[in-house]
Amino acid sequence: MNRKVTKAIFPVAGLGTRFLPATKSIPKEIMTLVDRPLIQYAIDEARAAGIKEFIFVTSRGKGALEDYFDHAHELENTLRKAGKDDLLELVRQTNMESGAIAYIRQHKAMGLGHAVWCARRLIHNEPFAVVLTDDVVMGEPPCLQQMIEAHAETGGSMVATMEVPMEKTKSYGVLDVAEDMGAIVRARGMVEKPKENPPSNLAVIGRYILAPTVMENLNKLKQGAGGEIQLTDAIADEIHEGRDVYGLRFRGQRYDCGSKAGFLQATVAFGLARDDLKDEFAEYLHDVMAMRKAAE
Repeated sequence: MNRKVTKAIFPVAGLGTRFLPATKSIPKEIMTLVDRPLIQYAIDEARAAGIKEFIFVTSRGKGALEDYFDHAHELENTLRKAGKDDLLELVRQTNMESGAIAYIRQHKAMGLGHAVWCARRLIHNEPFAVVLTDDVVMGEPPCLQQMIEAHAETGGSMVATMEVPMEKTKSYGVLDVAEDMGAIVRARGMVEKPKENPPSNLAVIGRYILAPTVMENLNKLKQGAGGEIQLTDAIADEIHEGRDVYGLRFRGQRYDCGSKAGFLQATVAFGLARDDLKDEFAEYLHDVMAMRKAAE
């Protein structure tokens, strides 16, 4: 029987330069999508998948991120006294119990693989998840839950994958498929941002369930594309050493909130999915498009 996945690593040490000047004073992960910060979507997805221990790999200037998960006693008391029970419940949903979160510092920006490696002493000999907060996935059940259910059957390591146009594969890690079983594929290799001749159009997005041996591969601190320590390379090493790596074609829509266009697309999608916003918001969008067409 495959071991249950109960730990997740959240690499959140990046500077968020694509969102300057906003990220001059706030971590990118605190930027709000509708009315919740990006990090809350990631945490909620991990909780739904049964994750119990949350490991944040941070850097200097991320204090607001750490504060977000603390109990805000003064705010909660004010809401309680005002009888604003709905808002009080919303605030309480952001609280994390003592000991559930660990913070690890990444002192040098040396790539995603290095960020994951920084958490090695908290993983021990068990499988673990990695969640990239830039990738927000609208899916039911949530993407990580789909993966954990599939991983219980397959074991090994697993990455979330989606099909992209061939010309866009150079922006992703791409799977070389050995066996296509429909929702699940078994990989014979992985290529990070192939400049030409991609092995497939199955791109890896920011959800991983990794065997503890991946951490051993990262221990080599081998530099890859861009001179950084690539997580993709450490996963590819699993295949070279005869261990299984799978891709899951998850059910849902992924939004790249690491880009401005992706963030705006996600805002529209999540706004239209909200019962309290969709009618007014849809009417506004309809009017905007009508005015744009009229102007043409």
